[in-house]
Amino acid sequence: MSIKLDTYRIFVEVAKWKSFSKAAKNLYITQPAISQAINQLEKELGTRLFTRTPRGVVLTNEGHVLFEYASSAINLIDVGVTKLLESKKLMVGVLRIGVGDTISRYYLLPYLEKFHKEHPNIKLKIINRTTFEICDLLKFGEVDIGICNLPVEDADLRVEKLINIQDIFVCGEGYRHLLKKPLSFSHLAELPLILLEPISNSRQYVENYILSKGVKIEPEIELGSHDLLLEFAKINLGISCVVKEFSKDYLDKKIVYELKLEEKIPQRQIGACYLKTVTLSPAAMKFLEYLSPIDN
Repeated sequence: MSIKLDTYRIFVEVAKWKSFSKAAKNLYITQPAISQAINQLEKELGTRLFTRTPRGVVLTNEGHVLFEYASSAINLIDVGVTKLLESKKLMVGVLRIGVGDTISRYYLLPYLEKFHKEHPNIKLKIINRTTFEICDLLKFGEVDIGICNLPVEDADLRVEKLINIQDIFVCGEGYRHLLKKPLSFSHLAELPLILLEPISNSRQYVENYILSKGVKIEPEIELGSHDLLLEFAKINLGISCVVKEFSKDYLDKKIVYELKLEEKIPQRQIGACYLKTVTLSPAAMKFLEYLSPIDN
């Protein structure tokens, strides 16, 4: 059966107005076109849908059955089109973002605040996970955008670099004697190190870089929070590896101190990740405009 949706829309209009001429006027088409469409529909369905009377038309019993479902379907389509247009205008919608706790606090919050203020009808759903977990959520369609610690190497994902960040090692007052001269990676490895958990992309980046220089570092303490790294360093439990840009308050107030290394760990980035094969929602595309990508 190859009946077009427009034909059912014509049928519904005729049934509502009980008139070919009124339906034609409402749909901005000719009355002969209305008659032709109804005749074609009745022919293909093999049943009479209307009884013609001097005052217009009325639905047959079969017509009533079809009208009940066809009108519901047309209404649902109309509602769907309206919602789609509203979504494109950011009048409705949901924006699902996967992001880690640290990036949320130290990078993303101002952008979320501005977006919510300017588009209050868009519901924000924020899911806090590690970078590796966020990549899985993206591929399962559970989030629209992931704001992640880079590098992320996944053929299914498009990555936009957003800001540069610098990994550093910090200490509290009890280790200030280490500030006298730059430390080698070998010397660093001998100190009581405090690192993020092994699943952290940030930790793996630092570990792998230092390992590429022939030195393996092993922590005495592993934590799940960037803030805890700073607090543990503050009370002299060891030397913490942190992100400089996210530790500014502690560094400026001299709560912790940055250790100088003979060789800086290269900068890495925070970036926005999303599926290559799926078109972003209007809300997701608009939110990406708020972020400031750097040259790739």
